[in-house]
Amino acid sequence: MTDLRLYSELSELPPHLKKEVQDFIDFLKAKEREQQPNKQREFGAARGFFTLDESFDEPLDDFKDYM
Repeated sequence: MTDLRLYSELSELPPHLKKEVQDFIDFLKAKEREQQPNKQREFGAARGFFTLDESFDEPLDDFKDYM
């Protein structure tokens, strides 16, 4: 159903039914918010996936001219 068709169907309803449609829309929005909980990442979840070389913090040879 397109938005235009939905709007035309809605515009033909009497006011008391429009109120019910609005209530149902609010219900659907609330239901959607409940179904999508915020995922909290666990601290340290990537531990062990990669390793750094022991010389990681040492100055790079490429920059010796600038030091």
